[in-house]
Amino acid sequence: MSSQGSQYVPLGGQFHRHGLSVHHHPHTGPHAHPEPGHHHEPHGHSHGLVDDSIKRSRAGLRAVGLSLAVLGVTAAAQLAIFIASGSIALLADLIHNFGDAGTAIPLGIAFFLRSARAERIAGLFVVAAIFVSACVAGVEAVSRLINPQTPTHLVALAAAGLIGYAGNWLAARIRSEAGQRLDSPALIADGNHARADSYVSLAVVASAAAVKLGLPAADPLIGLGITAVILRITWESWETVRGRDHAH
Repeated sequence: MSSQGSQYVPLGGQFHRHGLSVHHHPHTGPHAHPEPGHHHEPHGHSHGLVDDSIKRSRAGLRAVGLSLAVLGVTAAAQLAIFIASGSIALLADLIHNFGDAGTAIPLGIAFFLRSARAERIAGLFVVAAIFVSACVAGVEAVSRLINPQTPTHLVALAAAGLIGYAGNWLAARIRSEAGQRLDSPALIADGNHARADSYVSLAVVASAAAVKLGLPAADPLIGLGITAVILRITWESWETVRGRDHAH
């Protein structure tokens, strides 16, 4: 076959036409043609890989969400026992645990936004929440000293303290490990806060024991002691957040 003076001598296969072009395949059977004008050029990203900031955001949200669930269950169990027992020591711990759960909101927003500035603000919010919970617990303890009320259901009260200890310890581990791994000052501070709270919860057990021994006044006094510990935690958390903020 010839075309405009050019000789096509196929060694095998076949000629065929696509649009205005005629070309030869040296084989028979199925074959493919690239679409006219379609070229897949190299591009600047890799399929199947996730940006590090997205991974960090997901890990932070996972840690915050899991610790929130743990503290939420803990606080709910303590609330039910407080309604039955009326212990001010338990109330002080309960208020603080609800405050701990609430700090998950700004932390979660910060990780969702993937913003270092938002994390710093969340850290300050954590410190403020701790301070407010200390003030509320202190006021309630003083009020109970002025108007004494002996707690009841002491076994349940002691159980509530143990529940608080376990819940805070688990939440502290989740937050601290994630905070260290992600280098998040807010999460680290909140983890240290929850760990200290786990020991504060043991004071509720001491309150139940004191009332059982005939010392009902010990209950609000222990509540004041818990308030003092919370204030100390407030300062330590502030130092952690401020120190990391200056370092960055």
